[in-house]
Amino acid sequence: MTQKPICKYCSPDGKKCQEIDMGTGFCFWHDEKFDKSGLDLKDKLERYALNGGLMQGLKLKRANLVGLNLVRRGSKEGYDLSFGDFYRANLHGAHLFNTKLTHCSLMKADLRDANLHCCKLQHTNMLGIKLIGARIDNMTVGDVIQQERFAKEALQQGDHEAALDYYEQSEEIYRDLRKAAEHQGLFEVAGAFTHKEMIMRRYQQPKYSKRRIVSKFVDLLCGYGEKPTNVIFFSLSLIFISAIAYFFLGVNFGDELIQFSLQQSAEQNMSDFFNSLYYSVVTFTTLGYGDITPVGYSRLIAAIEAFCGSFTLALFVVVFVKKMTR
Repeated sequence: MTQKPICKYCSPDGKKCQEIDMGTGFCFWHDEKFDKSGLDLKDKLERYALNGGLMQGLKLKRANLVGLNLVRRGSKEGYDLSFGDFYRANLHGAHLFNTKLTHCSLMKADLRDANLHCCKLQHTNMLGIKLIGARIDNMTVGDVIQQERFAKEALQQGDHEAALDYYEQSEEIYRDLRKAAEHQGLFEVAGAFTHKEMIMRRYQQPKYSKRRIVSKFVDLLCGYGEKPTNVIFFSLSLIFISAIAYFFLGVNFGDELIQFSLQQSAEQNMSDFFNSLYYSVVTFTTLGYGDITPVGYSRLIAAIEAFCGSFTLALFVVVFVKKMTR
């Protein structure tokens, strides 16, 4: 009896499909030339998964998979759908808890109201993905999404036009993820996606343009309103740097000049530095006790620090309240 040929698909990690070859060298599930547009494959795919079929590398462009249930009950590991192509697939309401979807194409896939809890989507194309109503808590997309990585690679190769296009796609993806997180009430997650969205928008500006420089400063200062700790670090840095400036430029304490001097002992210089640090805190917070006053160039430093202090304290309140009232 002649043995029927089997599918020649082999996943990048070495797993081979054991399904029957349809005559093209691949089985039904791994044949990308077989048009599956609109085919209702929900039940068939669920049976294939239960029978132990190779779930990696599935070619399911435009397939109808509404309500697909691929939850692997009684197992800590979900199904591995890595390297699959689900371009424009209808996965509305699908149950994909703990499913591995790395290195996949989910471009323009419909995942509205789907359960993506604990899913892994690293290195996956999510451009145009529909996620409103989807459960995305604990979903992992990685520190860098696919388009963002492509943009960086394009920049390294000197292809600025391609990099710009990829950054624009990245911004769109992060915006979709943010909206999905906000819809589900995952405001911390939404904040992280907002930050990434704004970074992608910044990268689309010319490298040394005014808008890009201002955007970078806002990012460092408060993380686009998502990182109140950045404001604290900026404040502490400004206070410390200003204190060093007062220490070397000098400030008045009554009739005595507080300033670094090689003629003084280490203990006296240390005392003067801490007095300068105290004056810097008082100036930053605009308390103005008046016991220490600036002289010479210290007046310019004090004016700049007082202005920045007033602005920074107000900014911290705004950012902190925004985070707490979500």
